[in-house]
Amino acid sequence: MIYKPYKHLVQYYETDQMGIVHHSNYIRWFEEARSFLLEENGFGYKKMEESGIISPVLSVNARYKSMTHYYDTVIINVKVIKYNGVKITLEYTVIDEKTGEVRCTGESEHCFLDTSGCPVSLKRSLPELNVMFINMTEN
Repeated sequence: MIYKPYKHLVQYYETDQMGIVHHSNYIRWFEEARSFLLEENGFGYKKMEESGIISPVLSVNARYKSMTHYYDTVIINVKVIKYNGVKITLEYTVIDEKTGEVRCTGESEHCFLDTSGCPVSLKRSLPELNVMFINMTEN
């Protein structure tokens, strides 16, 4: 499995008048990092959807540790912490690239559905993706 960290340069539009990142952007960064992880491992969302599987967010949470400012570069690490073939939970850590300080941590939970909205087991529906997630969980 490829665990190349996702890097993000904070943009001006992501900040408030004080130059501090608005809290909602961390959730967007989680999604960017999750999408990046899947693409780097050869099975991004586009390929998943072309295979007839969608993966909606069931829950997401973030814990803000310290402020991130305009033009900081953050590294976002993603880790699969739970996977059962029908649901997956991922953990995120947002770290300041220069200082190594943790800026935010969080989790998101997703399920897998077919295009009609019915739950599916990846073990049967998309074995290649199932194996990828199992391998990510074991590392």
